[in-house]
Amino acid sequence: MNVLFLVADDLNSWLLEDADRYAGRVVAPNLRKLAASGVNFTRAYTAAPVCSPSRTAFFSGVAPWKSGIYNNAQTINKSEVVNRDEVLSLAGLFKKNGYGTFGYGKITHGWDQKKHWDDKVGHKRDPAPPGAPLAGLSGGEQDWGIIHLAEDQMNDTGGANKAIAVLEKQHAKPFFLAYGTFNPHMPWYVPKKYFDMYPLDQIVLPELKADDLDDFPPLAKAVSDGIGSFADKVIESGQHKKAVQAYLATTTYVDTQFGRVLDALENSPYNDNTIVVFLTDHGFHLGEKHHWQKTTLWEEGTHTLLMFRAPGVSKTGGVSERFVSLMDIYPTLAELCGLTPPAYIDGRSLVPLLKDPKAPWESTAITGLCDKSKTDLAYISIRNELGRYTRYGANEEEFYDATKDPHEWTNQIDNSKYATTVDRLRALVPSFEEAAQPLPSALTTKRRGTRKEKKKN
Repeated sequence: MNVLFLVADDLNSWLLEDADRYAGRVVAPNLRKLAASGVNFTRAYTAAPVCSPSRTAFFSGVAPWKSGIYNNAQTINKSEVVNRDEVLSLAGLFKKNGYGTFGYGKITHGWDQKKHWDDKVGHKRDPAPPGAPLAGLSGGEQDWGIIHLAEDQMNDTGGANKAIAVLEKQHAKPFFLAYGTFNPHMPWYVPKKYFDMYPLDQIVLPELKADDLDDFPPLAKAVSDGIGSFADKVIESGQHKKAVQAYLATTTYVDTQFGRVLDALENSPYNDNTIVVFLTDHGFHLGEKHHWQKTTLWEEGTHTLLMFRAPGVSKTGGVSERFVSLMDIYPTLAELCGLTPPAYIDGRSLVPLLKDPKAPWESTAITGLCDKSKTDLAYISIRNELGRYTRYGANEEEFYDATKDPHEWTNQIDNSKYATTVDRLRALVPSFEEAAQPLPSALTTKRRGTRKEKKKN
């Protein structure tokens, strides 16, 4: 079996048409077509809610709470666990087993065994349009507007072209082909036709709660500070609808590029013996919880898209509501292709759910994070049918009953009614002692440690 591995950056789960996530319209016909052709995992979660640690985790098979890589600012080459000789990238597993390996666009971020690719061209950002920032709220990447380039000049379009070229070639051996888009990472610069698909007067905003942060522990409130404060600037300036419009426009541009690659597969000789997996590296906030972008342990930051089509194995039109992780992708692809993954691999093969989307399953949806500059504490969250439990530090926790509170608006950690449930969830996540200490970064500052560290001192 060949593998077509598709990944989008910063694309949230709005297109799942779940009103608890987003009640507005999302134009994404190609990804919905892919979802309907295999199994759509509607409860998939990232191992880390930010680009580099998420991609390092699902591509190496090493979870953040073992590697110590929880955030973008950390120096990956200082992780002894990820840089062991036995650690093999997903591309490396396939190359070792005789596959041709091809990668175009944003696939990995910060950790990559370059020797495992026969051909690889990384991602580049499109240049900012003349006059940027166009939205007038911030410089740098926190901007949006109509791009000055023709669509065929955009970098994500070029990456799709390279992937299509691989599918149009004859291959003497099976291939592992990866294509990743930089979009919809900010800034959101796409052609006018995509903005026109979303008239401003038809934009639906995500549901917000003014006092949403009031029941957070201090460390959780800090998670929403910094770059997250841009949300208040967007809302207070009256540009919330314009920002959501730009995000949706960029989502549809991305859907178009993946559609082109999927059409090329369908028109190739490889359609019937190629496994397709599509994923997003993490979620994305557009004002929910007074936050913008990612890097949180709430539903908006951790919930991802995950779709699998495995000819002869997956159920057409299958929908699985089991709580799964992007860490499960590595062992799943290995099993589907008859390969033996390294023994250290975290995650669990999804093959049973590809065959029966409602098969029994214990949640693998654990997510790790740390502060970008204060790296003494590993924050850990788990999501399952009982809800979400998150531990930030000693006596700083959250619990949300997702069955009654899908927006995670009411922290029930001190509600005795849920004490047994919280105890069960606490036991399912790595303890302070078990979770790898976050690696330091250039931004690291000293802060009070955990209770365990205090005892040592």
